[in-house]
Amino acid sequence: MRLPGFLRAVRPRSLMGQMLLAVAAALLLVQGLGAMLVYRAQRESYETGMLNAAAFRLIAETRGPDALPGLARPGRAPFGGPPPRGYPIEYRANSPLHDREARDDKAETRLQRILAEQSFPTSQLVVVHRTIGADPIARIGARVRAAALRLDGQEVTNMMRDHLLVVGVRPRAGGEWMIARVRSPRAVNILLQPLIVQTVIMYLVLVGAIALILRRITRPLAALTRRVEHFAADPGSVGQLAPSGPDDMQRLIVAHNAMEARIVGMLDEKDVMLGAIGHDLKTPLAALRVRIESVQDDTERGRMAATIEDIVRTLDDILSLARVGRPSDPLERTELSALVASVVEEYEDMGEPVELEDTVRLVLELRSTWLRRALRNLVGNALRYGERARVSLAREDGRAVIRIDDDGPGIPEAAIEAMMNPFTRGDPSRNTATGGAGLGLALARAIADQHGGALRLSNRRAANGTVEGLTAVLCLPVT
Repeated sequence: MRLPGFLRAVRPRSLMGQMLLAVAAALLLVQGLGAMLVYRAQRESYETGMLNAAAFRLIAETRGPDALPGLARPGRAPFGGPPPRGYPIEYRANSPLHDREARDDKAETRLQRILAEQSFPTSQLVVVHRTIGADPIARIGARVRAAALRLDGQEVTNMMRDHLLVVGVRPRAGGEWMIARVRSPRAVNILLQPLIVQTVIMYLVLVGAIALILRRITRPLAALTRRVEHFAADPGSVGQLAPSGPDDMQRLIVAHNAMEARIVGMLDEKDVMLGAIGHDLKTPLAALRVRIESVQDDTERGRMAATIEDIVRTLDDILSLARVGRPSDPLERTELSALVASVVEEYEDMGEPVELEDTVRLVLELRSTWLRRALRNLVGNALRYGERARVSLAREDGRAVIRIDDDGPGIPEAAIEAMMNPFTRGDPSRNTATGGAGLGLALARAIADQHGGALRLSNRRAANGTVEGLTAVLCLPVT
């Protein structure tokens, strides 16, 4: 499932970050639902207490405070808040309901039940919620109290925002309304504060505990990732990772160490085998060179010598491609522009149409022998298939970019990627006059990968869409 763009932007990328985010989101959902249910229950109980206080004042006004069997006197408010403050009962001819003011039907039903239990007659009943500032009687009382307590402007403003329950009862049809007011601090502040504190404590405890557990898992996992990356760059490197973390992680590290040891052993066997193959094949080829000198026919002798040279070059390419992943020579600080210029000069000295274009001075950690071979393969391909080569060096986006352009027919778009595979040639006839064994591009790409870079091929097109030649781009990271 695709996430919205904003969520993808803020989503952590690490395992620990994503796990913490998932736990935090799940906890927020569960705690939110629980808090909502608790808040509704507490709010209902809180309002019931205020209705009891209003009923007490109404009944006490008509019967006296001692004639209230079964009705709780208003003491402290629910949940530890201050006791509800009341106002004298007001008698008026009109309903206390203001224009556009909503009645609380549920509160009216509960109050009707409370008054019925006390045999208090009710012809009409109105319950509304408003702030102190919205009620004329309560507003006057608040200002008098503020003046007596010498409250400042902000404290008076806060007082005017306090919650006020207004209850209007008409005992007899056509009679006067009895209006009771019960004031208390805003219920939302009293009820929400404990829930918020509880949620924060739960977050700190649970997220902290999970973070410690995830850290115990992710630290050895990060170390294993670094080891795999180092081994991928240098398979011959020594040293293995010590098992750590939970049992599952330790088993994974042990299994990786065993796999790594087996890979190193296979690579060592491969090197030994390649060395033996190179020695066993080159020795008889050298002997053949000597023997063909006794051939009298110059034409036949030349063909035989050319065949032997093709075999030797192919053998060298195969052995080089097999060894490129485990080079024996170390990285050396090399001026890349001078190396590129020297390769171009070699072809210029042989009279080949190779041109050096714009270059910049770049110094990189390279294996110069291998990179020189890659450049020779690319320039040689450009001369073989494109008649000429133009070489340039630039720095783009923190990478050294070597471009080799030719004027040949290019490569079909569908075959570009396949051309960099071993033993793949543009000329399927395998004619050695038009190319080698198809290892040049594969070897150049392997050398680029060895240096942490990449090789890309692309057709260069004119404004009308026709192919003007092929461009080989060798990118190397600038450290």
